[in-house]
Amino acid sequence: MTQVDAAAGIAARVAMIRARIAAVCREASRSPDSVTLVAVCKTFGAETVRHGLAAGLSELGENRVQEAQAKIPQVGGGRWHLVGHLQRNKARVATQLFSLIHSVDSVRLARRLEAVRESRPCDVLIQINLTGAQTQGGIEPLGLSELASVIDRETGLTLRGLMTIGPIGSDVAASRACFRRLRDERDALRVSLPNQPIAELSMGMTDDLDAALVEGATIIRVGRAIFGARSSAPGS
Repeated sequence: MTQVDAAAGIAARVAMIRARIAAVCREASRSPDSVTLVAVCKTFGAETVRHGLAAGLSELGENRVQEAQAKIPQVGGGRWHLVGHLQRNKARVATQLFSLIHSVDSVRLARRLEAVRESRPCDVLIQINLTGAQTQGGIEPLGLSELASVIDRETGLTLRGLMTIGPIGSDVAASRACFRRLRDERDALRVSLPNQPIAELSMGMTDDLDAALVEGATIIRVGRAIFGARSSAPGS
């Protein structure tokens, strides 16, 4: 496949995803402008990602700090999101690379981010594990209140909202129930922590974004439907 063909293919898939978002939002009486599309480009090279930028993408997601560290300067554009698990020893670099970290999942990580951010603004989401799947990561729901309170009272991090991964391979009803619960958790936090701008719901990927949008997703994370097939892993 030539680069021209590759660019055309990505542009067509971006248009299809945006049309899908618009259709679901219309059915749910929402504005498509209330949804941020994050294109997850893990394992794809800089040239492929630049095709995405040329197709109108602006928000880009990576799962691994090390891959992003090499790729971001090569791409030369976009606003970058960390959507995968963050190890504490990569926290300093993460605060330098990413506009939004979706995967804060422990008090220790929150405190580490505060210690290394060096007065840089650091916007974060708390990742909650609502399925019980060990491969998905995220804090247990019972730990959410403590983690959010630590972020609010003990750090200068900005808590923008919550993130989750839906149940893999489940039916629409199960996906919607998961995403509805995340929305409810966010709404409760907005009451208990009024000083934090807790608005975002990062939920929904290629296979379940329709259910997520119906339940109020403000950020969806789409990789395969934009860039094509790759090895299967959560977060795409």
